[in-house]
Amino acid sequence: MNEVQIIARNNVKVLGTGERTLMLAHGFGCDQSMWKYILPAFEPHYRIVLFDYVGSGHSDLSAYTSERYGSLRGYVQDVLDIMEALELQDVTFIGHSVSSMIGMLASIERPEYFAELIMIGPSARYLNDEGYVGGFEKSDVTELLDMMELNFAGWAGFLAPIAMKNPEMPSLSQALERSFISTDPVITREFAEVTFFSDCREELPKAKVPILIMQCSDDSIVPISAGEYLHAHLRDSSFRLMEAKGHYPHISHPEETISLIQSYLNT
Repeated sequence: MNEVQIIARNNVKVLGTGERTLMLAHGFGCDQSMWKYILPAFEPHYRIVLFDYVGSGHSDLSAYTSERYGSLRGYVQDVLDIMEALELQDVTFIGHSVSSMIGMLASIERPEYFAELIMIGPSARYLNDEGYVGGFEKSDVTELLDMMELNFAGWAGFLAPIAMKNPEMPSLSQALERSFISTDPVITREFAEVTFFSDCREELPKAKVPILIMQCSDDSIVPISAGEYLHAHLRDSSFRLMEAKGHYPHISHPEETISLIQSYLNT
């Protein structure tokens, strides 16, 4: 696949003209539009790369196969393909949720592409394990996947307000719900299964680039302990506990999100 095909496949957009490059990677059930609240703060000063994973947003759905995207590896390859197509180097990769681990895995494979990682609401493993609190029991995830299969719209309406966790701003939950239901139900369910059953804990010691971990104070998807676990096992990491609640601070609390990212980039 050549550069033009990759750009089209992942609906890649390049904004801004700054010397430093920020690559923004959306989380599960979302697309690049989720960054719209923080983009104005960075576009005048940075070159910004936006994209949709195959199966999300306005990506080429015909490029999706369960074989490629049956693990995080397929999404890692999307990131690396885009970086190669744009000939990127020394990128600041900003990943939300599962994209934090996708970016980390990509940086382990090709560290020369990355200057640093900024992780928003990251988790190395979403399931509870012996001596580890990920936030979910396996039965919780199984029920969620069953709901997606039986009533996709009902699943979206159930999960969106729980994940957003800002009831005083119902429009944000409604927008997230619309994002969820705009995706292909089969692909989204497979992405959910890959996300919630992933386990990247053994990979953490291999990460070599500097990392900022941004953890919300009350997140229904990722408990504080999961962020603290990452900080303890990533060799060059900084940990910031946000005042923001919910799993989408770049949407619900853009000012705080912008401030923490800018502070990290300036140091």
